[in-house]
Formats: sequence, structure tokens, C-alpha cells
Amino acid sequence: MPFTKQTTSQILMIRPARFAFNEQTAESNAFQNPAAAKATEDVHAKALQEFDAMVEVLRNHAIDVTVVTDTAEPHTPDAIFPNNWVSFHDDGIVCLYPMHAPNRRLERRSDIIEDLKKKYAVDTVMDFSNHEQAGRFLEGTGSLVLDRDNRVAYACVSPRTDEELLKEFGEKLRYRVVPFHAVSESGKPIYHTNVVMAVAEQFAVICLECIPNPQERESVRSTLEETGKDVIEITIEQLNRFAGNMLQLKTRKGEPLLVMSTQAYHSLLPDQVQRLEKHTRIIYSDLYTIERNGGGSARCMIAEIHLPGLEAEK
Repeated sequence: MPFTKQTTSQILMIRPARFAFNEQTAESNAFQNPAAAKATEDVHAKALQEFDAMVEVLRNHAIDVTVVTDTAEPHTPDAIFPNNWVSFHDDGIVCLYPMHAPNRRLERRSDIIEDLKKKYAVDTVMDFSNHEQAGRFLEGTGSLVLDRDNRVAYACVSPRTDEELLKEFGEKLRYRVVPFHAVSESGKPIYHTNVVMAVAEQFAVICLECIPNPQERESVRSTLEETGKDVIEITIEQLNRFAGNMLQLKTRKGEPLLVMSTQAYHSLLPDQVQRLEKHTRIIYSDLYTIERNGGGSARCMIAEIHLPGLEAEK
């Protein structure tokens, strides 16, 4: 396989200290289930079990996982989803993002960046978080689904994804931005792009039926096809089971792996699995407690580290 910037074997995950249903995010995240949350005992303990099991699965498949433990104070119930506040890029740029929910802004931790500098080359920290003061938000690789090879950023506009901020991101990081609107079955804006679609080295998984505007739908599809992606469509029902919330990584030896939850995997049809397996091996882990309480799944739990290693600079 030719060299690609799209995937990495180096990732960051945050082990939660006090995982819980976040009331501040529930209004804009239809994937959170308040009834299920209230009925679930020991949510934090079960989430920890799921987190640790996923880390084990990833490490068993030769993924280098840097696990950082969340702090007990301040309370950050969604700290398990670090990809929303930070992204790491192969030119040494680290981006920090403005978060919609006030208690999610507390997740940004400079100490994590400083620790990563001991192993990786960080040239610039690009901080977009000041836009919170103006009520403008862009929640990392939740809002942005990046085609790193072709420098295309797909983004569904929502209360958590500001269109002007998308343009600023594109200009500063030299990405072509493809904005669109996506809605749930009830017509409510879908909160994050990474539940709608995933872009991998040779394929993309996307729920095109949740993009109501025909021109936007065609713009997304044609851009994916023009950049050489095998477009694998999923239904809204599959989207609701987090089938769009997957991420391709690679092992230390360069083998492509597609990571998703058990629920997402079992929602896929045999022909969809067959098409995916032409490109990549699939691995999955049970994240049911995290999904129904946090409204996010496997991809949300992973911040890919694309930074160059310090050795590479020498």
C-alpha cells in the first residue's frame, strides 16, 4: 500500500474519573438516552470496564495507546471523548477547539500537551477556543471529518459546528472545507459530523439519506468519489446504532484496522461488511453504556496522534 497520512498507529485516550450522563450536552445530542441513563446503575463502573476492554483490544492489535487518566475535579463527565477538544497533525500543529457545553471546556488540559512534547515534535499550538466567548463552536474531529491525504474537511453545520469557524480552520490549516446540513429522523440537526460519516484511506462510510439538501448531498458524494473513495452508504437506522462513528487506524506494521463498537458492527449488513473487508480488517468492542449515556462511540473516544516523533526531527 502506498504511503498515506490518513491513518496512524498512535492514539490518545482519556480514562474517565467520573463518567456520567451530561445534562449540558443532551439538548443538542439526540444520541444520549436520558431514560436509559436513569435506569442504569453504576454507569461509571460499567463505562470504565468498557473503556479498559477497548484499550486492551486496540493494544492486542498493535495500536500504541497513550492512556491519560481524567482528574476527579473539576467534574468532566465527557472527558472520555478527547477528540472534541484537541487534534494532532503531521506538520507539528496541535489544535484546541471551542466547546459548546461549559463543562466540556474544562476538558482542555495543557499538561497533556506538555507530556506529549516529550515524545512528539509540536511546532505550533493553534488555539480556536477564544471563539467560545462569541458563542461560536467547532468541536474538533467530532465537527470535522478529515481526509488528511487530500486535505478535505467534511463538516455538518450544527449548534456545535459554526460555518464561519469552518472557513477559518480551512484557511489556517490549508484544508478545502465541504459543509453540509444533516438531520435526524425527527428533522433535528445532527450534532457531530463523525456520527454521519467516516473517511478512511480507500473508502468512506456515510449516511447520505440524512442530508436533505440534494445539492449538498451531491457535493459530499462527488467529493468523496473524486478523491478516490469507495463510498459505502449506511441507513439512518444504522447511523442511530453508531455505524457512522468508526475510525480507521493502522498497526505498528502498517496493517489497516477499522475500529467500531459492537453495536455498530452488528448493525451492518453482510454486503457492507464484505465491502469494508476488501479494504481493511474490522475490530470492535462493546461500548453500550458509553454510547447511551455519552451519545458517542468508538471514534469519539480516540484522538489520533499524527505528530512527528522527536526522533524523526533529528
